Amino acid sequence: MTYTHFHNRPAFSISNDFVRVTVPVRGGHIAEIQELSTGVNPLWVPPWVGEPNPDFGNNCETRLLEAIMGQNLCLDLFGPPSEAEEKAGVVAHGEGSIEPYTFAEIPNGMITRCLLTQSQLAFKRSITLEDRHVRIRETVENLSTLDKPIGWTQHITFGPPFTEHGITEFRWPWTHSSVMNEAYTAYLIGEPAWFAAWSPVHKVAIAYQWNRSEFPWMGIWKENRGRTHTPWNGRTVTQGMEFGVSPFPETRRAMIERGRMFDTPCYRWIGAKEKLTAEYTAAIAPSGAMPDDFSSLSR
Repeated sequence: MTYTHFHNRPAFSISNDFVRVTVPVRGGHIAEIQELSTGVNPLWVPPWVGEPNPDFGNNCETRLLEAIMGQNLCLDLFGPPSEAEEKAGVVAHGEGSIEPYTFAEIPNGMITRCLLTQSQLAFKRSITLEDRHVRIRETVENLSTLDKPIGWTQHITFGPPFTEHGITEFRWPWTHSSVMNEAYTAYLIGEPAWFAAWSPVHKVAIAYQWNRSEFPWMGIWKENRGRTHTPWNGRTVTQGMEFGVSPFPETRRAMIERGRMFDTPCYRWIGAKEKLTAEYTAAIAPSGAMPDDFSSLSR
């Protein structure tokens, strides 16, 4: 594990002969999964990184936008806070995306930790490298004496130069879908649960695989220079592949009232003083074609 700076942000990285993974201290995002032979990092780095932020405003998205990049954690909320929560200081997608993380080295990897004081949760993520595989294990611990309904989503966003409108290809299995708006569609993921993204220009593919029982939903978020307000300013092309326990980014109350969709829960319960664990894997490699499945890329 190496201390470094990623786009002027303090960060730690791990690497082997095939891949480098970098995680900034603030927000704990997986900001880089670079395929070393090509130098391609498919994950999104916002164009406003390092810019002064006085025009970001002062709302529930401000601190998130200042920190966001790559794969960010949405916990214990996937979506915006309620009006009352926002007045109390809750941010969009929860504290997991904005708080500082601590780091510890382990064989072939790192462990990152964060304490979510508002939601009374502790979060731990281990990241280990095995050839072209990035193996990730997450643990959420409920520090309170109350059972809690939580949102828990991996908000994975791909950006330029890997992501090009009408060129970059994406593939995933699904059984049912529901459209939220023109920029977001929720899918009940198929089995096995996976997705792949492939750049025919850079000849690189990246894929994720996870347990459907842990994260049954995946949302597709698209941004093609449509957001013209600061800091977006009509200059961002992204595609988010967001798998988790909830189909839509919505308030906590809306999440709970929705309850189930397609006979599948739309949030996760964590018991008082209990822990939940989830595991998933990313793989990245040079590729002349879109992978047929996760295993075809990760061999």
